[in-house]
Amino acid sequence: MKKPIFISGAVLLFAMGAWAQQDTNSSQAPADNTTVNQRDRNSASPTADQQKENQPDRQLTQQIRRAIITDKSLSTYGHNVKIVTQDGMVTLKGPVRSNDEKQAIEAKAKQIAGADKVTDQLEVAPKN
Repeated sequence: MKKPIFISGAVLLFAMGAWAQQDTNSSQAPADNTTVNQRDRNSASPTADQQKENQPDRQLTQQIRRAIITDKSLSTYGHNVKIVTQDGMVTLKGPVRSNDEKQAIEAKAKQIAGADKVTDQLEVAPKN
C-alpha cells in the first residue's frame, strides 16, 4: 500500500485502484480565540514582549519561574504560564488545569514578589 498524501487538512488514500478522501478535521470545531485576542490587544494588559530588561525585574521573573518549575505537582500548562514583570509589578497570564493550580501559582508569585504586587490573569483551561 502506498503512503497517504497530505493535502490541506485532508488525507488522500490510494486503495484498490481508487482514490478515497477522508476529512481529518470534520469533528473539530474551529478555534475561537476572539476573547483572548481582545484581551491581548488591551494596552492596559501587559504581554510577554513588554517584560522589562532591567536586572531587578529579570531576577524577580527568574525567581518566580524557578519556584513554579520546581513544583512537580503542577501540570505542563502551569509550568508554562507567562510571567511579565514591569517595575516590580508581576502579571501572571495563560491557561492552567485547575483552580487549585491557579491558586498555587499565584501564591508562589505573591510569596516572592509581595501580595500587593501580583496581578493574576490565569485562566482555567477546559479539559479536552
